[in-house]
Amino acid sequence: MDSLQSHAGDGLSAELTALANRAAICPRDDRLMVRMAGDDRISFLHGMCSNDIKGLKPGMLTYALILTDHAHVIGDLYVWADNGVLHLDVDRALWPRIRQHLEKFLVADDVEMEEQEELAILDVAGPDAATAVAAVMPAAAQLAPWRFVLERERMVANLPRIGLTAFTVVLPSSQAGSFLREMMAANPGLREVSVAALDVARVEQGYARVGVDATEKTIALEARLERGISYSKGCYVGQETVERATARGGVKKRLYGLRISGRRPQTGASAWLDGREVGQVSSIAASPRLGIVGLAIMHHSAWQPGTRVVVKDGEGEVAAVVSELPFE
Repeated sequence: MDSLQSHAGDGLSAELTALANRAAICPRDDRLMVRMAGDDRISFLHGMCSNDIKGLKPGMLTYALILTDHAHVIGDLYVWADNGVLHLDVDRALWPRIRQHLEKFLVADDVEMEEQEELAILDVAGPDAATAVAAVMPAAAQLAPWRFVLERERMVANLPRIGLTAFTVVLPSSQAGSFLREMMAANPGLREVSVAALDVARVEQGYARVGVDATEKTIALEARLERGISYSKGCYVGQETVERATARGGVKKRLYGLRISGRRPQTGASAWLDGREVGQVSSIAASPRLGIVGLAIMHHSAWQPGTRVVVKDGEGEVAAVVSELPFE
């Protein structure tokens, strides 16, 4: 544990303990809300993303992917359906290329997109997240997963982004500081945590991060992003490739976990089996519970959990074992 804490840091370990055992709140400066308005907003986004937008009713959310014609991943987003508008909850770093892609297909559609820098996003995650949020926003107590409500200029959603019990609060940036203090006062055991802590939890849960584990060179199914795909909706960009790969079992690479022994390798390190490169480590985390773990899209020859591989980087080699996801 001493060597692990030297990788993770005592502070990060405490944050992860709060996430695992109680509840933690995290200001998501890495995320951005985008307002999509106009009469064609639903039909346009429905045809541009991988999930069912037409089926959303006000107060519902969904997770969706923006894909190329060949189902490579450009970006992802959470869509909040409101009366007369869609709210797109996006990774701030990915938004420019998502917007550029969407605008290429905007011809005569009545669709407007506006970045809402005046809004802040906060996530509350952990087994006690519902109780923590309900202490300040009582309406949260009744929310089913993938539903949201508006309460006093604040939207609150039951949004398990990475498989953990979690809620997201969207509110004016001018209120973010006071809301954080209000949450802390109402929940003495609540801890503020960093985005880095949430990222460790993401790796533990085996969730690919678009832009890190899935890029424009990655087919969505390779990164286990099926949760963002509707197999019953109509035509959308990338659908033919997704359906062809699903029907024929044509995916030859897939995201798996790696349990890594010894030192923490560099991001981008390669995984080797019997003298052949079979994957590349895209996410690495020092988990107090699991040790050093990583995510890698692996060749099908290394899919069997328990397979022993060698991870190579600029500093040498370390041993690793392939794991099913999520890690246990």
